Amino acid sequence: MFNKRDQELIEQVADRLRQCQSIFFITGAGLSADSGLPTYRGIGGLYNQDTTEEGLTIEQIISGQTMAENPKLAWKYISRIEQTCRAASFNRGHEVIAEMEKHFERVCVLTQNIDGFHQAAGSRNVIDIHGDYHDLICSSPHCWYRTRVTDYSHLDIPPYCPRCHDIIRPAVVLFGEVLLKDRMEKLMQELHRDYDIVFSIGTTSLFPYISEPVRQAHKRQIPTVEINPDITEISAIVDYKIEASSAAALDALWKRFQAEPNTPESN
Repeated sequence: MFNKRDQELIEQVADRLRQCQSIFFITGAGLSADSGLPTYRGIGGLYNQDTTEEGLTIEQIISGQTMAENPKLAWKYISRIEQTCRAASFNRGHEVIAEMEKHFERVCVLTQNIDGFHQAAGSRNVIDIHGDYHDLICSSPHCWYRTRVTDYSHLDIPPYCPRCHDIIRPAVVLFGEVLLKDRMEKLMQELHRDYDIVFSIGTTSLFPYISEPVRQAHKRQIPTVEINPDITEISAIVDYKIEASSAAALDALWKRFQAEPNTPESN
């Protein structure tokens, strides 16, 4: 499953972890892709074409502007994505991170994913920086209606608020919108705390708030690990670059950590 280099890196990171008490994880679409969750674009993506049937890009449709001006169109595609993802669930990678939270003194997860898989797997200290699509809120700034759903199968498209009859929307950051204030405040608090090691898993690290924890750790000589088969914005600066799928690498790392140091793993 792993080449020799990745096997050696996994052993080295496992040895590092034995010296750690706190871990900061950053996760992206690559981790949830191991659950069979499709991305918007790319191999297996929902929208590989440049435009949708309306002649707009998916980024234009699933945006704050379209939600405000044409919520029926925005919800048409949001509900399609939710339906496609409905059967998926957390994978072994999410489970390993949740198990680590029970073992180490302090573990924090910063995720770009809006699927809620980390929480479902058992992680408690999660910053879902883009929100969770299971949470729905009223679009009106004067209405505090909020609810949580398991799926969208029972919703009208678009759904209306039972209190003020304005449009309901997912409590997530749509394209063109600013980040959620409470999540950013929590992230800033965590970044001011000391962590013994920082992981970047399954993310291209394009956004500054996703790459910055790794860059900060690198400047402070805190060990950094990237698990991603692709070259990303941070690949050149991390201490350990494991070019493997997220779930498989995390599972192998956790097994190696739990095995006796410098002994082969049992099959």
